[in-house]
Amino acid sequence: MENLKNIAPLADFDWDSFESGNLPESGQSKADLEKAYDDTLNKVNDHEVVEGTVISITKREVVVNIGYKSDGIIPVSEFRYNPDLKVGDKVEVYVENQEDKKGQLVLSHRKARISKSWERINQALEDKEVIKGYIKCRTKGGMIVDVFGIEAFLPGSQIDVKPIRDYDVFVGKTMEFQVVKINQEYKNVVVSHKALIEAELEAQKQEIISKLEKGQVLEGTVKNITSYGVFIDLGGVDGLIHITDLSWGRVNDPHEIVELDQKLNVVILDFDEEKKRIALGLKQLTPHPWDALDPELKVGDKVKGKVVVMADYGAFVEVAPGVEGLIHVSEMSWSQHLRSAQDFLKVGDEVEAVVLTLDRTDRKMSLGLKQLKEDPWKDIEVKYPVGSKHTARVRNFTNFGVFVELEEGVDGLIHISDLSWTKKVKHPSEFTQIGADIDVIVLEIDKDNRRLSLGHKQLEENPWDVFETVFTEGSVHEGTIIEMLEKGAVVQLEYGVEGFATPKHLVKEDGSHAQLNEKLPFKVIEFNKDSKRIILSHSRTFEDVQREARAEKKAASKKTSKKEEAPVIQNQVASTSLGDNDALAALKAKMEKGE
Repeated sequence: MENLKNIAPLADFDWDSFESGNLPESGQSKADLEKAYDDTLNKVNDHEVVEGTVISITKREVVVNIGYKSDGIIPVSEFRYNPDLKVGDKVEVYVENQEDKKGQLVLSHRKARISKSWERINQALEDKEVIKGYIKCRTKGGMIVDVFGIEAFLPGSQIDVKPIRDYDVFVGKTMEFQVVKINQEYKNVVVSHKALIEAELEAQKQEIISKLEKGQVLEGTVKNITSYGVFIDLGGVDGLIHITDLSWGRVNDPHEIVELDQKLNVVILDFDEEKKRIALGLKQLTPHPWDALDPELKVGDKVKGKVVVMADYGAFVEVAPGVEGLIHVSEMSWSQHLRSAQDFLKVGDEVEAVVLTLDRTDRKMSLGLKQLKEDPWKDIEVKYPVGSKHTARVRNFTNFGVFVELEEGVDGLIHISDLSWTKKVKHPSEFTQIGADIDVIVLEIDKDNRRLSLGHKQLEENPWDVFETVFTEGSVHEGTIIEMLEKGAVVQLEYGVEGFATPKHLVKEDGSHAQLNEKLPFKVIEFNKDSKRIILSHSRTFEDVQREARAEKKAASKKTSKKEEAPVIQNQVASTSLGDNDALAALKAKMEKGE
């Protein structure tokens, strides 16, 4: 427009000629003048990226001059990534429309950035260029960053070298980043702020590590707490206090010992210059608790402590911070039954125990609980003398008997043959059940093996003394077949007594065999008191009668033949026979009465 500055206004300007487009003095038409004006402006096209100058900034909009006949207005939100924007700055803009319905030039800064952003972002990755970005919002695992108009991902681990506790404080901030990864196929971009400071820290770390020495004590700050230990910031380099080096005592959770941002002194236990690993200790700054243990403590003394760890085989009890003793499960009770330590104790229990062993050199101690109670076997003969009666609890079964417990630590065995006088017990489970109470009498004491021989049936009189007079040989009793076996049948008699009959003694008078649950008369053919055995026969009940009848008939026929041969002495023989018959009748009556 400089070529128009020296043109003075015409005093006698012909407005009519101007309106008609004819200027005779200059010889220039209106169209020529408009063209001359337009030539002084920048040539812009729609959808073109051009550079402009910021001429005004308000709360809502930024006014940009691109050398066009009108200025463009851009929402200030498109410049959020650049809070340092000021009047006079050069910015790229995208021409959306040279003139909208209001005659306004429509520009976009965001689209201008995007149009070239992919090229610039790839170049930034290649050159490892430091670029600026605006953190828009949080997302899962990190943040979304506006870089050149592209939404890039900033992982939480790449924000800083220190763990981030509050991500929200970064939203809305403009920070410097380095592009670390680009997925060309999905147009994904990953940026890092941490990478910018790591190089500087690396040199710093190397310098610190080069000056480290084992045993050196340094001040550090608690940076992170994990389940396995605590990370300490030593001023640019990190070290780890393993959970076992936090305290001489057992530590379940490091939070019990330290807290975040706490400053504390630590000792260097070990370090690796290549891997830049530094092992630190906290407990090593205090004396070992075993060295401070009461020098007067000895075996047999009582100590109090807290259960800190449980295992099936025992419990570890902390009797002083860092000083532990093991109570083995066998030392928890006088009982000899195999049990788990969890049946007696749990973590956190306060207990009193007796010192069984003490090794200050190896720093080991074993404790006992049962020693606080008197050994029940010490005076067993006094409390459980032979012949005494007691009630016991059934513990378990074997094929040969029942194990019972009279009190904790005092066990006994009831042999299967000592359960019942009359019932033939095949297995103890038929007679009682685990956990049930049972009355017993002490039969024998085995102090060396800590076992009592017990009986149950001995609490009653032996009924076989009475049975001996009832089930005499030859006597007949009614019985019921309760079990059929290959070798015979078990027969239930009166008074709950059982007898046994072999197959040949189960044949009935009609030739058939007796069946299960059949009720029949049985003759006792054998009674053994010592072995408690009664042998029975049903067949004998009718076979013996038939045999007697045949014998009587035979005897009668002999008498008849003698009478015919000696008639002379008939009277004498007859009288003798008569007397004999009376004796036989009396004997028979007696036998029948016995039967």
